[in-house]
Amino acid sequence: MTKIGYARVSTHDQDYEGQVERLKAEGCTTIRKEKVSAASREGRDELAAILDFLRPGDELMVTRLDRLGRSTRDVLNIVHECDQRQASLTVLEPYVSTKGDTGRIVLTVLGMVAEMERGFIKARQRDGIAKAKEAGVYTGGKRRIDAQRVMAMNQEGKGPTEIAKSLGASRMQVHRILTAEKA
Repeated sequence: MTKIGYARVSTHDQDYEGQVERLKAEGCTTIRKEKVSAASREGRDELAAILDFLRPGDELMVTRLDRLGRSTRDVLNIVHECDQRQASLTVLEPYVSTKGDTGRIVLTVLGMVAEMERGFIKARQRDGIAKAKEAGVYTGGKRRIDAQRVMAMNQEGKGPTEIAKSLGASRMQVHRILTAEKA
């Protein structure tokens, strides 16, 4: 049985080292980490690699459920994929494991809470943006990557995934720039 850790943060300015240390302390021999949103499974290559690698008896471990996913469906799909490979999922805070039936029920509830929390975060963000616009201080998000560089790399034949990795951006950012330029 191998313990495989998964550490994730949403943005490039966040740090996942605390998660990595905790996973090491729990005995994870392999730890995959990435900086990408958990809103969907798209672009989460490290998680996909772990799920492809899992063998019977292995244990996928995360520090908190929101590191794994913000959608109940995604969390349950990940649990199902672990089951299909005869592997288990363990969340450290609060401690829940799919090694028993009770753990599955608790993970379902926690997944629903994580999804609800994401909705609250988005609502607060929309409210804050609306207030800032009313006050005339909202200038929009700052550009994280150079659109001209994205276009040049695309013209060189590089795809969105390769461009995103080389620029330290998300595929969605690259896709938005490419789509806006084509319109």
